Amino acid sequence: MIELEQEFANVTPPADTYISVGVFDGVHAGHRHLLELLVNRAREAGCVPCVVTFRNNPRTVLDPELAISTLTPIAERTRLLYELGIEIVAPITFTRKVSEGTADEFMTLLQDRLRMRGLVVGPDFALGHNRQGTPDYLQTLGAQRGFSVTVADFLLQGGTRVSSTLIRDTVARGDLASAAQYLGRCFSILGDVVHGEGRGGSQLGYPTANLSVEPTQALPSDGIYSAWAYVGDRRFQTAISIGVRPTFGSGNTRTVEAFLLDFEGDLYGEIVRLEFVQRLRDELAFTSTEALRNQIAKDVEDTRRVLG
Repeated sequence: MIELEQEFANVTPPADTYISVGVFDGVHAGHRHLLELLVNRAREAGCVPCVVTFRNNPRTVLDPELAISTLTPIAERTRLLYELGIEIVAPITFTRKVSEGTADEFMTLLQDRLRMRGLVVGPDFALGHNRQGTPDYLQTLGAQRGFSVTVADFLLQGGTRVSSTLIRDTVARGDLASAAQYLGRCFSILGDVVHGEGRGGSQLGYPTANLSVEPTQALPSDGIYSAWAYVGDRRFQTAISIGVRPTFGSGNTRTVEAFLLDFEGDLYGEIVRLEFVQRLRDELAFTSTEALRNQIAKDVEDTRRVLG
């Protein structure tokens, strides 16, 4: 547990804490259900609500061949957790060594380093080597060690259990309405604006911001979308293209291009958050630049209609 001790060394709780542990990818409605309970229990006990979140998905460490996309990178996840009233967010890295630690060792670390007095978990929670630390085990351990363990119920919507896996599937299909329902907000991504090929402005009259996103970032299926773009404290109606730009024969490399309506200025180097609202159409190959330009004009008109 030396690795985790080093990561927790940067965290100094101002008081005793109530803690939840997990990836919390998406910070979706199910997570919010659990975290609301965490915040309430912490306040009732005069403690600080704290979340220990894994920077990476433990499943990809235990099975390196498993590819799991990410709904919310750690920076965005942290922002969302703070918005929910979590006062301390402690990101940690899951490694093979960490996976070999026992549940008892992990709980001792939380008590010693983060002043844990209470733990709030879901019914399927388990940590430690061989998933020893189930809710029942931790409740017994807590009675011995002086910390409480509260188990939250699953959140069901229409009889369906809300999970990160479910949301990844809906996003991959471009089903943004279902994704928003399960997330409790619109699906969003973060990206750095980088230089592209310049066709949007020079050939089409619609200069687009080309976003560089993390390789594991979950993305909607190829197509055209209406969205809100956030640049600092400013918000713009935006038409987004995700795909391989078949009109220009760009190959198999997927790109994310955003046309910010009514934006003036230089976006290069900026971090932009795109909040997806509605899928407008499939990605199509056009026979001419003029035909593509006409379709983009319609996409912009549809974006104004959807977001207006």
